[in-house]
Amino acid sequence: MTFPPSLLQSASCQMVNQQLGRILIVDDTPTNLFVLSKLLTSAGYEVIQSSNGLEALMLAQSHQPALILLDIMMPDMDGHEVCRRLRTVSATAHIPVIFLSALDAPLNKIQAFRSGAADYVTKPFQTEEVIARVQLQIELRLARKRQEQINVELEKRVNERTQLLELAHSQMLDLAQSDRLTRLPNRPSFLRRLDNVISHSQDDPQTSFAVLFLDCDRFKRINDSLGHRIGDQLLKGIARRLTNLEQKHVEVDMVARFGGDEFGILLVGIADQTAVTAFAETVYGILSRPFLLAGHNIFSTASIGMVWGDSSYASAEHLLRDADVAMYQAKAHMHLKYCWFEPGMHHLAVKLLNLETGMRLALQREEFEVHYQPIIDIRRMKVVGFEALVRWRHPVEGLIPPNDFIPFAEETGFIVELGAQVLKMACMHISDWEKAGVLDSEITISVNIAAEQLLQPSILSHIQHCIDSAGISAHRLRLELTERALIGDHELVDEILQALKQQNIRLSIDDFGTGYSALSYLHQLPVDCLKVDRLFVKSITDDPDSLGIVPLIISMAKTMNMEVVAEGIENSTQLNQLQKLGCQYGQGYLFHKAVGADEVAALLSTPIYSWLEPASD
Repeated sequence: MTFPPSLLQSASCQMVNQQLGRILIVDDTPTNLFVLSKLLTSAGYEVIQSSNGLEALMLAQSHQPALILLDIMMPDMDGHEVCRRLRTVSATAHIPVIFLSALDAPLNKIQAFRSGAADYVTKPFQTEEVIARVQLQIELRLARKRQEQINVELEKRVNERTQLLELAHSQMLDLAQSDRLTRLPNRPSFLRRLDNVISHSQDDPQTSFAVLFLDCDRFKRINDSLGHRIGDQLLKGIARRLTNLEQKHVEVDMVARFGGDEFGILLVGIADQTAVTAFAETVYGILSRPFLLAGHNIFSTASIGMVWGDSSYASAEHLLRDADVAMYQAKAHMHLKYCWFEPGMHHLAVKLLNLETGMRLALQREEFEVHYQPIIDIRRMKVVGFEALVRWRHPVEGLIPPNDFIPFAEETGFIVELGAQVLKMACMHISDWEKAGVLDSEITISVNIAAEQLLQPSILSHIQHCIDSAGISAHRLRLELTERALIGDHELVDEILQALKQQNIRLSIDDFGTGYSALSYLHQLPVDCLKVDRLFVKSITDDPDSLGIVPLIISMAKTMNMEVVAEGIENSTQLNQLQKLGCQYGQGYLFHKAVGADEVAALLSTPIYSWLEPASD
């Protein structure tokens, strides 16, 4: 049954007035209390603290928190007993409890859930995980209360025949004017409303308005890797966050879904373009937070195009077209979160069409080539491998860097064929170097495998064919996968990775630490190496506080008998700090940039110290 919008809005307004952001933290360790309190307070929650079970029971009854974070191992009364007592009292039985414990065995978790826990977080905890799980439980409770209120209101309405007819009529209008999946207004509704605003602005020049056109980044990848059901849930989650934003900002006149992963926001009465930019920053921020869907932490940002309404627009379609063009401009430049429309942007659509045509021809003509960046044992200062990096040798524009075409290839699906060509070329280069006798037994070649490639039915046979055709040993090959490639169908991904390991192919997780999506089952994966993302290495200075999570990643890898490669080492300070942390391997401009395949032999014949220029930290 579809509920009328007025009923949902009534329930939502009543929920907002209730206290749903208070959290009780129970832990006998002062440090944990301090860290969790600071984390949750910064996230906007009201925090109550307790260091023992009896006090926690009293605080729960008197303050009625929305959620309880409960330590298990405490003196006098452990967390299990506290949770059982909470469940026996009607005033506290409904409060969700998340256990925090260093005990991570399956039996410990089973006991926790039997005690009445809603969730379980293992210490040492990740701050992002704690926030995500807390947010989920808060949202679940809000949803339950909203549903209860809706049910109360419905009981009144079902008794009156007239109101039932009104509900049916409302449903018919809703189907015609709204998107079925998200319940937001659809594109025709948005255009009708925008036409009205444009018409009003022509009568009253003081009317200010703007349009934001949103497109979700990497939505196709999420759909392909996790399935359309998760994709639909993500779209619903985005719609919920935008709807919440609409309720908090009076300037938001309408939020709509246009179809696929595209959304629109109409702002009316907004002060100026600076205010629109600030609002776009807010939108980007709320959509950048992870979505917890079916046990996966999904990260999905958005590209935003913006148009300021003025008298030059006589049609809503024209204004929306320009917002769409600005959005593609933002998407084409990965560093842009959002972009204002400018009259000169109309050529962008032509540029994207030319890029698509150019990539099709480049794949047919095999215009792509592979360059190789050395990977160094930073303790022995010895080359132990190379990473294969693709470049586009364009017949007119020359050598095109990967940032100018890889994102487009991923969005359009070209990455599958491109990745296949890169793997084939890398295997042939390995064969050439082996025949020339320039590779010692220790050197491996790392090739990136995109998520779309990994899920191809023919991936295993293709890899084996490349190895056999080149006549090389499989141990020379190391495949690098991002965390995003591992968050799909765990059973299928694990089956593929196990098969690769049986072929004696080594596996690495690239850009590790940027998503945290693979942490929950990392120990189950047959992975040999973690690569620390260059973003974490870039921030390293002489200050110990600059190390961030790098020590944690290195320690984690050592615990699981994995190698660690630090990417993006650019100066001696970063190198020295990584050496002190016990990092084994590194790559970056401090050592050498990527070189063509024909330069690898010469590179291996010269000492590493001869490559290095005087460092300028």
